[in-house]
Amino acid sequence: MSAEFFVFLVVALISVASALGLLLSKNAIYAAMFLILNMVSLAVIYLLLNAPFIAAVQVAVYAGAIMVLFVFVIMLLGAEKLNAPETRAGLKWQQPLALALGVARSSQALYVVFARGITAPANVVEAGPLAIGRLLFTTYLFPFEVASILLLAAMVGAVVLTKKDN
Repeated sequence: MSAEFFVFLVVALISVASALGLLLSKNAIYAAMFLILNMVSLAVIYLLLNAPFIAAVQVAVYAGAIMVLFVFVIMLLGAEKLNAPETRAGLKWQQPLALALGVARSSQALYVVFARGITAPANVVEAGPLAIGRLLFTTYLFPFEVASILLLAAMVGAVVLTKKDN
C-alpha cells in the first residue's frame, strides 16, 4: 500500500465523518464547521489528484469566503430558531422526501460506478490559473457576468429580507 493511498483513505474517512457530522448536527454553527472540514478534506483530495490550483481555490473560496458568509447568515437570521418544536412540526414532510431523494441519488451513483466502471479521463487539459482566466474572460464571459449579476441580486435580496421595518 502506497503512502498516497493511505493518505487518501484517511482523508476519505475524515470527509465521510465530517459529512455525517454535518447531517446529524443539531446546531447550525457546528454544521457549518463540519462543512468547512469537509471542504478542506476535499481540497486535500484535489492535491492528491495533482490539481493544486483547484485545491487552493477550494480552500480560499469555499472553505474561506463562502463559509464566512454562511456563518454570518446563520447568525443574522437566527437559524437556531428553526429548531423549535413548533417549527419542526410543520416540516415533517421534508424528512421522508430527503430520504427518498438520498436513496435515489445513491442508487444513481452506484449504477454509474458499477455499470460503467471508473475510467481515467481520455485527455488531460491544462487547468492552471492562466488557462482558466483566459477561458473565463473569452469563451465564458457572458455566463460569468450573468452569474455576477445573479449573486449581486441575491445579496441585495438578502439585505432587503433581513431589514427590519422601523
